[in-house]
Amino acid sequence: MPPQPKYCPICSAELGEREEGGRIRPACDHCGYVHYVNPVPGVGLVIEKDGGVVLIQRGQPPHQGAWTLPSGFVEADESAEEAAIREAEEETGLKTEIIEMAGVNSFPEGPPVSGIMIFYRLRPIGGALRAGDDAADVRVFQPNEIPPLPFRTHREMIAEWLEKYAEGGYSQRQKIPKAPFRIRRAQPADWEQITGLLSLIPANRNLQGDDWNASRQRFFESDTVEVFVAETAGQSPLIIGCVALSIVRSLTENRGFINDMAVLPTWQRHGVGAALLEAVLRRAHERNLRILMVNAERGNEQARAFYAALGFTEVSIMRLKIR
Repeated sequence: MPPQPKYCPICSAELGEREEGGRIRPACDHCGYVHYVNPVPGVGLVIEKDGGVVLIQRGQPPHQGAWTLPSGFVEADESAEEAAIREAEEETGLKTEIIEMAGVNSFPEGPPVSGIMIFYRLRPIGGALRAGDDAADVRVFQPNEIPPLPFRTHREMIAEWLEKYAEGGYSQRQKIPKAPFRIRRAQPADWEQITGLLSLIPANRNLQGDDWNASRQRFFESDTVEVFVAETAGQSPLIIGCVALSIVRSLTENRGFINDMAVLPTWQRHGVGAALLEAVLRRAHERNLRILMVNAERGNEQARAFYAALGFTEVSIMRLKIR
């Protein structure tokens, strides 16, 4: 979360806090000003060229040296379409025109701030391919060459682009069937994508660096936490969901506990969550767990209804919150 303001921008009085719209927000008792933190709009660009897509190599943090889609924030005095064409030329040297809006996604997890990403498909109409702005390099990648992308929204967009347009026929909009997915145990190399998924869980939005470092250590070292991921098939697999099963051992019985489960928004209602839970149930049987529990407080009403449909029942559990 960005740092909270200390003083009122209207009257300069020191800000306090009060509940507005169901949340505690910085507010001014003197003039009534309430500070709202709203997402920042950005544009992501799928520039189709020579049968592939244009990617830039980032020259600055975060993820310096990684390949991503060209992207940037919308200026206050321009439309999203204007921003897309401007960013394309600034980062790739190409003059482009928009084919269509390809999708809208959000990144409440950052970095660095919460935002909304509007993706466009574009085609070159002039200019020359060259790295510009803060890009270290730029090139066209064929569909089977696309490297792992560090930003979750970019990964989802590329996965959707590969799904919708057959290789060699993007301009003809040749649809192909929705990509299948498989469930497997998580591997160390999956950690970055898993953290992107865990950041989507509202209860994880306020986790700080130390919290994520502790989570990483448990992922790599704990033998009582098992993580399963859902991954698309094909040449550029994308992790679209994950679930963590914690083994709780007592003197008289063993229990399983699900605290973290997330599915990419574009893959929700496609059976990914059910498939992940089926994998957890099979593993629970293998480890002779008598009871499987889920922390329903971390989900919304839809998530709780989903768990109930799978047979989870509400029980009373006394708890003491330490911190």
